[in-house]
Amino acid sequence: MSLPSLPDTFEWTHESWGAGLRCLPLAGLAPHLFTTRQLPLTTPDDEHRLAAALGVERIALARQVHGRAVVVVRKSHRIPDDRPEADAFVSDATDVVVAVRAADCVPLLMADRTRGVVAAVHAGWRGTAARTAVAALDALAREFGTRPADVVAAIGPSIGACCYEVGSELVDAFAAAKHERWLVDRWFISEPPPRGSREHGTLRLDVSGANRDQLVLAGVPEEQVHLSGLCTAMHLEVFTSYRAEREKAGRIAGAIRARARA
Repeated sequence: MSLPSLPDTFEWTHESWGAGLRCLPLAGLAPHLFTTRQLPLTTPDDEHRLAAALGVERIALARQVHGRAVVVVRKSHRIPDDRPEADAFVSDATDVVVAVRAADCVPLLMADRTRGVVAAVHAGWRGTAARTAVAALDALAREFGTRPADVVAAIGPSIGACCYEVGSELVDAFAAAKHERWLVDRWFISEPPPRGSREHGTLRLDVSGANRDQLVLAGVPEEQVHLSGLCTAMHLEVFTSYRAEREKAGRIAGAIRARARA
């Protein structure tokens, strides 16, 4: 399998199942990983292998519903047997991996460089419109005292604007969610129709860039938000893409755990 090139802030790693992806600035703060299609995440054994890759036995997952609910995982608390309906975790538990799954949606990981607490976020277009990443950032502040200026974030592989053609109803949904017009214009990239054509031009959504901008506007320094720049639909040999594969698509994960403070 040929692995795509990365920005300087990311690196490929070799895991028990094959390739994994880590963000270098985040690696010094919290054990974390973005998986590839080589780990299907279809069985409990797959989940155990993911947890083991980050040095523990337990993993917390949710039934993702494209909303903005955040689950808090605390030290010494039992993980619920039933997976909650949520799209984000915040945690201070050093013995539990919190993880989200994605197949084109954004897997986003955060760590507080002062307090050691972490967050994992799943954000498709609905979650991005609902500001799910900011909801997780707010939960870190509320539950653990995190300051946005202390957060380092990594945005993993997701569908890129190159492949994410959308309809104008998504623009309406972002406007209804009260995102400012200049941001909507920044996130939705309009391409003019061919000369002489009577058809409308295509509209594409930069969902990774939208999540980056939302964190920056919420107070996270821009230089502390790192994008992998990898499009899932462009690299099907490495990642999974619902847009390209539909019901046959698997899932990749973004997983992270809190690191014990010295």
